[in-house]
Amino acid sequence: MAEHKKIEETMKLEDAMRRLDEVVSALDQETVDLEQGLKLYEEGVRLVRICNERLSDAERTVRVLKMSGDGEIVEEAFGGE
Repeated sequence: MAEHKKIEETMKLEDAMRRLDEVVSALDQETVDLEQGLKLYEEGVRLVRICNERLSDAERTVRVLKMSGDGEIVEEAFGGE
């Protein structure tokens, strides 16, 4: 389990999404037995968490440049926060 944690901490969003797609495709197969299906489901849940974390991190770092009423360019947080 500790090995999973280390991999998850360094996994890129694109890699997590790609693997999640593979997991979903595998779960759609009728040949997956219950035990394998549960392991895939658990992995999928972890991958969704990784994707959500990476997207949240990205959203916090994205800044928007906006022109103020007096013509000055100002920077504000994404989403107007």
